[in-house]
Amino acid sequence: MHSNHLLLEEPIRMASILEPSKPTFFPAMTKIVGTLGPKSRTVEIISSCLSSGMSVARFDFSWGDAEYHQETLENLKAAIKSTKKLCAVMLDTVGPELQVVNTTEHPISLQADTSVVLTPDQGKEATSNLLPINFTGLSKAVKQGDTIFIGQYLFTGSETTSVWLEVIEVNGEDVVCLIKNSATLGGPLYTLHVSQIRIELPTLTDKDKEVISTWGVRNNIDFLSLSYTRHAEDIRHAREFLSKLGDLHQTQIFAKIENIEGLTHFDEILQEADGIILSRGNLGIDLPPEKVFLFQKAAIYKCNMAGKPAVVTRVVDSMTDNLRPTRAEATDVANAVLDGSDAILLGAETLRGLYPVETISIVGRICAEAEKVFNQDLYFKKTVKYVGEPMTHLESIASSAVRAAIKVKASVIICFTSTGRAARLISKYRPTMPVISVVIPRLKTNQLRWIFSGAFEARQSLIVLADPRHPAESTNATNESVLKVALDHGKATGVIKPHDRVVVCQKLGDASVVKILELED
Repeated sequence: MHSNHLLLEEPIRMASILEPSKPTFFPAMTKIVGTLGPKSRTVEIISSCLSSGMSVARFDFSWGDAEYHQETLENLKAAIKSTKKLCAVMLDTVGPELQVVNTTEHPISLQADTSVVLTPDQGKEATSNLLPINFTGLSKAVKQGDTIFIGQYLFTGSETTSVWLEVIEVNGEDVVCLIKNSATLGGPLYTLHVSQIRIELPTLTDKDKEVISTWGVRNNIDFLSLSYTRHAEDIRHAREFLSKLGDLHQTQIFAKIENIEGLTHFDEILQEADGIILSRGNLGIDLPPEKVFLFQKAAIYKCNMAGKPAVVTRVVDSMTDNLRPTRAEATDVANAVLDGSDAILLGAETLRGLYPVETISIVGRICAEAEKVFNQDLYFKKTVKYVGEPMTHLESIASSAVRAAIKVKASVIICFTSTGRAARLISKYRPTMPVISVVIPRLKTNQLRWIFSGAFEARQSLIVLADPRHPAESTNATNESVLKVALDHGKATGVIKPHDRVVVCQKLGDASVVKILELED
């Protein structure tokens, strides 16, 4: 693990720090995933989120029913139409999440140094010394001295709304705990996390399967975020389930690593998954705080070398109630980018936070600044060295395209792809310029569907030309005419200017070629 693999090449001129950031067509290459919910589900707010840089919308099924999420999704579609910004849809499963059930919905005050009983009897009412939970196996899973954490929705680290417990004794199916800090739990639902303990529940629950096969199929989701992935088998099982659903065989599966078990099997999980979400909220409870950064660096490095997207969560928690992040958070976002993250995932900040749009916009600006000083040259050499020789055909074409584009200072790389795989591989080598991914529809179906699969999660800002009136819809569209559309699109958006150089990566017959074009006026 090369800890310094992305250090800045040369000292930054202090004067450049004071220069205002220039607005560019691409605010940042790093993707922003926003979770839509109570504070971010109107057409108006979603439109602002898209305009501020959100490119994936996450629907978290830990709360809210399918109908609620469907309304939000219809609003997202309307916002996509009005802003003309593309956005992918991510369904986040509940998984084996343990929850405290508070049917009264009144806030519950817990007092430090008193005891509280966790019971699987959901008929009982939640009080300051009795909390019903949705799992009968807790008493078998824990022992005296274990640590249990309870917080609302997501762990924020703000300890007035979440509580640490220590198991004193197990009494039949009940677990008696000592409360370590005073806190008030507000609202109907809180998550419960037991440090470093295996919970014997399936990763893909029956409720998850039902949501995927109804809501997921109906909306043809782009990504499935698999909560609490603990083994490669979890991903294989989910993939098998998706492939049986016909429409969803294209859906990509992102493994959410949230506990020691997922961390132990990280390498095998990475091989099976399409991408990785580092769920630092839960990991921060399973791991000692001083180890979290180490996991982040090691995991992102492995994702980078495998050419699979790495998504980091829990970066600007304080923006849930504040207009600006803390200095530590601002630094954290930039370091996540310098570590090699492909995307930043916002949870509470956009879901129930007061400033969803400002959060997306600030995170995007921090990412853009970090990208400017990202040591691409060093990164490229490391990746090529890691991949080794002989390279596969595709890998060699992708790395050549990026190398050529950097050497001739091309303003954009245009990539023809039918599956999105070529675009993903180009992104693996982290070009410094945008990639326009032209999705060539496959001519197998009678009505040609645009296939987005794979184009979104590349770190590069991919512009997927997904206009249904695209010339490639007629079977006799030539490579030339499709290329012209891509170039026109680039010119229209201001990415390509007269006299620019453009690198094109495409298949001609059985051969793959990398071309360098010099544009006239």
